[in-house]
Amino acid sequence: MEINSSIGLLQLQEMVKESLSGAFPATLWLQAEISELKQHPSGHCYLTLVEKDEGGGALLARCSAVAWASSWRIIRPFFESQTGRGLAVGMKVLLRVQVSYSAVYGLSLVVYDIDPSFTVGELELARQRTVARLEEEGMMGMNAMLPLPALPRRLAVVSSETAAGWRDFRRHLLENEYGFGFVLELFPAVMQGDAAPASIIAALDGIADRARDFDAVLMLRGGGGAMDLVCFDDYDLAVNVAQFPLPVLTAIGHDHDYHLVDMVAHTYVKTPTALADWLLERFSAEDWQLSLLLQRLQLALRTKSEAQRGTLDAMGLKIRHAVASRHAAALQALQALELRLDAVDPQRALDRGFLIALKNGRRASTATAFTPGDRLSLLFRDGTVEAEVTDVQ
Repeated sequence: MEINSSIGLLQLQEMVKESLSGAFPATLWLQAEISELKQHPSGHCYLTLVEKDEGGGALLARCSAVAWASSWRIIRPFFESQTGRGLAVGMKVLLRVQVSYSAVYGLSLVVYDIDPSFTVGELELARQRTVARLEEEGMMGMNAMLPLPALPRRLAVVSSETAAGWRDFRRHLLENEYGFGFVLELFPAVMQGDAAPASIIAALDGIADRARDFDAVLMLRGGGGAMDLVCFDDYDLAVNVAQFPLPVLTAIGHDHDYHLVDMVAHTYVKTPTALADWLLERFSAEDWQLSLLLQRLQLALRTKSEAQRGTLDAMGLKIRHAVASRHAAALQALQALELRLDAVDPQRALDRGFLIALKNGRRASTATAFTPGDRLSLLFRDGTVEAEVTDVQ
């Protein structure tokens, strides 16, 4: 090309812009993954969209995009209402965009809409891939191999303190008509949203440190929207449940919900109330078996007494006494066990006038746990006192 036939940079940019305008006169639907997302104080949302090779995850393409405030204030709440979660980095989306070209800023995309149904479908595909991965790694059925006591009474519960499912479960289990006794301890956790998997894993770690104190772990949620429960399809959470040293019993969601955590758990029950019924049925069945055995023994004794009134009357009486004694001894042992469990309840110590010292939320059993200047909490029967250590002797 001759020097006198050259063009300027702006002219070149204008030619590119004109070519793009002719090639993309209207909006189009674009599939991409969000790699960056920043919301400006002005209300605009700036995104970086990428496409990756599904095989190795190598970057194939990248482009900047913007959703102006006038569009973003409509797009964001609609997407969240339909999916139950906000747009986030790493999420695959289907966007309606207009190709834009600036001589200064280059190629960019203007976002006018985002289809939430596409993202929901992508999440289901990711869930299926995670299921296949767990099966390949042998996680399915691992927790179910752990022995569950015939009568699990000491139960660690992972749930939200304010969850209706936890309240319903606790009331249904502890106020049972049979009078069966249970020991429940709540390990609070976030039970929905992006923070839920890490929060639940932290609660499980706390239980694992005291695994000998419990017969089983119960994970309670109590239902919600489909996207509210996506956290229970998290791979890391499923692996933690599968490899947990205690049987994990899950009751998450309603009848139509079934998640990866349910698949790898020891036992899956549909709702928290149904799980309470499941536990009560085990105790009720054992109680019925004992009653039936007693009735069979009594019937056998009566039959033999009628056939051999002389010799067997005395023997039958001894057997009845022995059965009654063993029943009384078993009942007394059970009552003694309940008294022992009740005796170690911290609240009992507080009711007797003792107090409990806490440092950083944990019980301190020795004076050497404190140094001058430490803050501590003193738990009394009727309240808590916050104090500062001035001297340790």
